[in-house]
Amino acid sequence: MVGTVSRLCRYPVKSMLGEDLDVGDVTFRGLDHDRRLAVVSCRTGKVASAKYPRLWRALLTLSASADQPAGGEATTDGVRITLPDGAIVKSTDPDVDQVLSALLSEPVTLTSTPPPGASLDRAVPEAVLADGVTAEVPAEIIEIGAGAPPGTFVDFAPLHLLTTGTLDRIAGLSPRGVADPERYRPNIVIRTTAPGFAENDWLDRYVAVGDDLILRVIARTPRCAVPTLAHGPLPRDADALRVLARHNRLAPVADMDPEPCAGVYAEVLNPGRIRIGDSVFLV
Repeated sequence: MVGTVSRLCRYPVKSMLGEDLDVGDVTFRGLDHDRRLAVVSCRTGKVASAKYPRLWRALLTLSASADQPAGGEATTDGVRITLPDGAIVKSTDPDVDQVLSALLSEPVTLTSTPPPGASLDRAVPEAVLADGVTAEVPAEIIEIGAGAPPGTFVDFAPLHLLTTGTLDRIAGLSPRGVADPERYRPNIVIRTTAPGFAENDWLDRYVAVGDDLILRVIARTPRCAVPTLAHGPLPRDADALRVLARHNRLAPVADMDPEPCAGVYAEVLNPGRIRIGDSVFLV
């Protein structure tokens, strides 16, 4: 046993702020209603992501929550998006694209269907640190969902796991003395007594959560510029990435170059329900 589930999060619209859950159902595609919608650029056809801050950092001023009737499952497209001024627009509203295009200053459309070969621009993190979030910096094109079943907008794999040991280690190395979990956008935060970046050693291991859920860790999570950005009321924090660049730079998988990492990606081998307080076992 390596710990217990201390936080459960989903992000109904990619790159927007998400919502905390007490309980959720996990399928082969991940946590119910996680990253089921995304904003897509009408100019380029690429998925809009705060990984390229110059264009899309304003996505992190929006928060999304899935409409879920009492005792029922979240609807396919029923998502409420809260704007910076507190106004709410629904994903099913006829003018949602116009509202988002005006806020982002780019023509966009909100969709639940990933375009063929769905991709996004990922700014070189070190360039963002050096030149700032408004600079036009080099970027690589990333095809999303390579480690997940089709139909969602996850970056790579269905689930992202992060331990409190890693958060505590980042906080201890940061000048602020704080590590905000929201900056790293995990699905499952695992409370553990293991020190440091414990999940670095979980690659290719199996993780059992609660009664039924079985996962396999398939990669360490490389960090982009997103943790450094303002997240709603949280201000910018360049050290959220600098600490990892200095103290936890390693290959996400064996054949990749080292990158700043925090947390791990996992695929779902056996679906199940997950709850706050569930025991987590490493097999």
